[in-house]
Amino acid sequence: MRGFSKAIITGNLTRDPEVRNTPNGASVCSFSVAVNRVYRDSNGEQKEDVSFIDCSAWGKLGEMIGQYAKKGSSVLVSGRLDQRSWEDKNSGQKRSRVEVVVEDFNFLSNSQERGGAKADGAAEPADEVVPTEISDEEVDLSEIPF
Repeated sequence: MRGFSKAIITGNLTRDPEVRNTPNGASVCSFSVAVNRVYRDSNGEQKEDVSFIDCSAWGKLGEMIGQYAKKGSSVLVSGRLDQRSWEDKNSGQKRSRVEVVVEDFNFLSNSQERGGAKADGAAEPADEVVPTEISDEEVDLSEIPF
């Protein structure tokens, strides 16, 4: 049986995205999304909890996120969960981390919330993102795993 991993989150970026290049030239963008949850405890009091979700986006998608996203941007992110493990060089302890490897990314905030305000305070029109490669090939439905 094949496994399936899918995460869909909405929230706000906790910092400006960071784009780096791997030694083989691939670009990767790292960022974190704060996800707020409001609930009532056993006494009926309203509580708020925040989770911080690490995300990474590769290639052109990562470059686009690094160019247009800013701290505080409201976003919708979907992708697969990935767990990485390593040994801490200083302490020798084993560490692990789960993150969302981004497959799709959407802005939920307008350009002014993303820092796109003009000098006179008026908001700029939202940036339109146009795909650079569109395939005319027909999809083979037998290749879809579900």
